[in-house]
Amino acid sequence: MNEVRLLGPAEIRDLAELLDVTPTKKLGQNFVIDANTVRRIVRVAGVEAGDSVVEVGPGLGSLTLGLLEAGASVVAVEIDGRLARQLPATVATLAPSVTDRLTVVHRDALAVTELAGEPTRLVANLPYNVSVPVLLHFLEHFPSIRTGVVMVQAEVGQRVAAEPGSKVYGAPSVKAAWYGRWRTAGNVSRQVFWPVPNVDSILVAFERHDSEPGDEDLRARTFAVVDAAFQQRRKMLRQALSTLFGDSATASAILEKAGVEPTERGEQLTVEDFIAIARAA
Repeated sequence: MNEVRLLGPAEIRDLAELLDVTPTKKLGQNFVIDANTVRRIVRVAGVEAGDSVVEVGPGLGSLTLGLLEAGASVVAVEIDGRLARQLPATVATLAPSVTDRLTVVHRDALAVTELAGEPTRLVANLPYNVSVPVLLHFLEHFPSIRTGVVMVQAEVGQRVAAEPGSKVYGAPSVKAAWYGRWRTAGNVSRQVFWPVPNVDSILVAFERHDSEPGDEDLRARTFAVVDAAFQQRRKMLRQALSTLFGDSATASAILEKAGVEPTERGEQLTVEDFIAIARAA
C-alpha cells in the first residue's frame, strides 16, 4: 500500500495558520481533525482501490487523504482559492507517491456540471449551509455517481433520509428519493471538528436507483409539485396545490386522477405519489 499520512489536530491548525484561513460560518467550514473519523467515513462509503470519487469541500484535505489512502482517485471540488491551491501541496507532502490520483477543481460546487472522468462515488464532509442543494445538484448532473456517503448536520441528514409520515419528512426527502435509497449511517461527535460546531453531525449513505423514474421534464414537474405541497405542509393537498394548478377544484381533479386523496397532506405521500400527480397534471 502506498504510504499516506493523515492530518491530525496540530497539522490542521498549522495549515490554517499558514494559509491565514479562519473557518467561517458563511462557508460552513468545520475541519475534521480526527483520523479515525476519516477512516470510518471511507469505510462506511465502501471505498476501494481503483474507485473514482468526487469530494465536495475538501477543505484542508483530511478526508481527501483518507480516500487516497484507500486507493481511490479523487476529484476534489473546492470554492476557496487558498484551499484549492494548497491541497495538491499537502498531498505532495503527506502522500507523495499518489499525487497523480488527485485532481482539484477550484469552483463553486453548484456551478460544476462536468468533471474529469466519471466519478462513481460521492464522499464528502458537506458545508452545512448548502448540503442539500449540492447533493441534489450532483445527482442531477452526474448519473455516473452510484453510491455515496456524506457528513452533514444531523437535522438535515435525518430529513434527507426520512420516510413518509415522519415529522421531518419534507421536500428534501422526496427529491432525494427520486434518485435513490437513503439511510442514516451513524452519528459523528462534535469533538472531531475544528472549530467545534454548535450542531450535531451525522453520516448519510445512499445507493442510486438502477434507473430514474422518468426524464428531466417529469423530474422538474414532480419537484414543482413537491415544492408546492411542502410550502404549505399543514394544508390539505387540494389547497396546497391550488396555486400551482390554478384553483382547488382543478387540484382536486388532478389528485383524484393520480389516485391520491385531495384531503391528504404532502408528508403522507411517497415519491411515487408525487410522480403520479405530475403525470396526471
